[in-house]
Amino acid sequence: MRVAFSLISLLFAAALLFGSNGMHSTLLGVRGTLEGFPATAIALFLTAYYVGFIAGCRRAPKIIRDVGHIRAFTAFASIASAAAVSHALLVESWFWIATRVVTGFCFAGLQMILESWLNERATNENRGQVLSVYRVTDFTSATLFQAILPVFDPKSFVPFGVLTILISVALVPVALTRIPAPPVPKSSSLQLRRLWTVSPLAAVGAALIGLSASSYWSMGPLFVSGLGYPAEATGLFIGALIFGGALAQWPLGWLSDRMDRRYVIIGMAAAAVVIALSVPLLAGLGQAMLIVSGLVFGAVAVPAFGLAIAHANDHAEPGSSVAVNAGLLLLYGASACFGPLAASQLMRLFGTNALFWWIAAIYVALAAFGIVRISLREAPKVREEYVPIMRTNTGIFELDPRADPREQEPAPEPEPPEAGVRT
Repeated sequence: MRVAFSLISLLFAAALLFGSNGMHSTLLGVRGTLEGFPATAIALFLTAYYVGFIAGCRRAPKIIRDVGHIRAFTAFASIASAAAVSHALLVESWFWIATRVVTGFCFAGLQMILESWLNERATNENRGQVLSVYRVTDFTSATLFQAILPVFDPKSFVPFGVLTILISVALVPVALTRIPAPPVPKSSSLQLRRLWTVSPLAAVGAALIGLSASSYWSMGPLFVSGLGYPAEATGLFIGALIFGGALAQWPLGWLSDRMDRRYVIIGMAAAAVVIALSVPLLAGLGQAMLIVSGLVFGAVAVPAFGLAIAHANDHAEPGSSVAVNAGLLLLYGASACFGPLAASQLMRLFGTNALFWWIAAIYVALAAFGIVRISLREAPKVREEYVPIMRTNTGIFELDPRADPREQEPAPEPEPPEAGVRT
């Protein structure tokens, strides 16, 4: 608890950012539906966010290195705050898509700064505690902010103004913190060949999970409205997804630490298929069943990426967790760009229920690939401990207790050659 208290300023800023970002995505889906935007445009809101997020993962470190953590955090938060309120000033789908790219870029930088800062304060003895507190902050803020969304009229300026205030207030604890700034974070590269060598199931799983997750996060509001529910039901449905995932993280992790993790992934995928096909049926029985179906689906779908990460680390070389995990993250983000587009077209052709038919098909592919891999590869003798993952950013993997501290330290610069010596 002492380490958590010492990091309260950073955790408070993280709560405001995570909560407002989740609320922002849901709000755009609800407002876009009310404005009559086509399903493709609504899908592009989240696709654009992931495009900006991936760009931010690659480019934000240079900005941080040039101006420092606090100045970079201030710049990213200010731009993200302006982008949030600008949606209410110009209600045009093309403008919203462009600003979502900007928002994704900024939030990649913001999360990178916060998570590298937390990692700098963590030690091998308390790294797991820091990660747990950070995850609780993530889950709680995301759930609470989704729950308060129904309080506001989505067609008014108020919810966008609230988002701007929340992001702006997140500046204060970081700007005034006395916690020393961390070393400059390193950008991670996408190494598909290495990921496939380490674990084909984790690599394919990350891509398929990215397709699924981006589909239900972006098109969930359209699914709820298509069933005839009022706008306020959307926030409750998305909040139930998040809360269900939070509840299931540890039970699924505990189970996967005690048996072949591939069987857990396959079992989770099979359960996701059944539940995804059931969601349209249950959700049509009333708002209470809509929330229950979201809760149960979130329990099997949201923890999936953490299981893929743990499985990859079962096979990775010691000290390579950050590189492997960051590569899986970028693979997740790259595939997530296409999920909303595919889901929106299926919903346009076959109705809103097609969203969960599409998700079920993705998990069928994951389960089938897992079965193939089991037939080709034995379980590893040395297994890594499961660590829950909710957010998708490179910085969080440095908090992973499996990470080798030497991996996070920059390599020493070579000494200059002596005079007359050729290199």
